[in-house]
Amino acid sequence: MEEGGFIGVFDSGVGGLSVWSEIVRQLPHERTVYVADQAHVPYGCRSLDEVRAFAEGITRFLLDQGAAIIVVASNTASAAALYHLRKTFPRVPFVGMEPALKPAVERTGTGAVGVIATPATFQGELFTNLVKRCNGDVRLHSQACPGLVEVVEAGALDCTETESLLKSYLSPMIEADIDQLVLGCTHYPFLRPVIERLMGPGTTVIDPAPSVARQVANVLTQQGTRTAMASSTDSKPRCRHEADHIFYTSSDVAAFSHVIKQLLSPSLADRPVVRPVVWPADRMEMRVD
Repeated sequence: MEEGGFIGVFDSGVGGLSVWSEIVRQLPHERTVYVADQAHVPYGCRSLDEVRAFAEGITRFLLDQGAAIIVVASNTASAAALYHLRKTFPRVPFVGMEPALKPAVERTGTGAVGVIATPATFQGELFTNLVKRCNGDVRLHSQACPGLVEVVEAGALDCTETESLLKSYLSPMIEADIDQLVLGCTHYPFLRPVIERLMGPGTTVIDPAPSVARQVANVLTQQGTRTAMASSTDSKPRCRHEADHIFYTSSDVAAFSHVIKQLLSPSLADRPVVRPVVWPADRMEMRVD
């Protein structure tokens, strides 16, 4: 990546860390900046116009910091704002999220595929167009899951209340005999162990994060952006410095730092650099104490 550039990643909260961690795994030499807009979490229950405004404000913040590429690590924000962002910032490469329907449709044996996501994801034009491209003769079962984002934000990943909530959403999928379940929200991979336990061994749970990380690498190559990995003459990863990965939150820094350590492996979460941001009007800025 060009000197001073980095991969910008954002979500309404901690969910996008599922994508961020895969990007870091596949591109270990790259610097990243992650923005968690926890002042407005969850995005899934907000209007598309609201989410679009938040996404634009965060994008401007990341570009001001020197982002070379921006990953919209939120299915809701991608559904609401990805087209808008590409139109507003035509020279900026964006990678967004969409439910991984295509591989699910290709792999299903029962002819029934399930998608779980936030209500706003299902309302967006991105999802509508995706269904038109991928549905075919497959029976598609879509389930909005209000409350799951808040569960992950609170770190309540495997408890009785979380399992009960998931059962209420997944029971119709089980009855429909789906054999492919698409996770249509970046928060949901952190609930994957419970989801897989409830769905049973006959259902494949699909997390799009690995393919998104590959797309980030592809876009960097297509854009002709020199990556640290490509330019290195040493095949060994460079030493990790404290500022290689910076996190911002628009809410409580201590709480976000705690959840990072809970959700990520120790090698990724050790001494995270977390800084506060605020929203004066419609613009995100670093908080100055």
